[in-house]
Amino acid sequence: MQVSVAYAEPGQQLWLPVDVPEGSTVQQAIESSGVLTRCPHLNLKKHRIGIFGKITKLTAPLEAGDRIEIYRPITVDPKTVPQRKIALNDDEDDDD
Repeated sequence: MQVSVAYAEPGQQLWLPVDVPEGSTVQQAIESSGVLTRCPHLNLKKHRIGIFGKITKLTAPLEAGDRIEIYRPITVDPKTVPQRKIALNDDEDDDD
């Protein structure tokens, strides 16, 4: 059955189609995809994993067509982004 594994980081986006046997798990598909060889810094125990945007476990069974997503940790608090934009706009206004 065909599934895909997606992972993105600055400068590199991977979407790897992979054929796995029926009854395969998320972890088996990730290992079969080769993403861990391409990105050796990935740690499946630390990174969150999802299928079509919903967090899942490595032991979850797959269905044909599933897109497995490996998520990077959030490095910026989303609550502070609007504050940063306001501060940047204030700095630009001061230059006038």
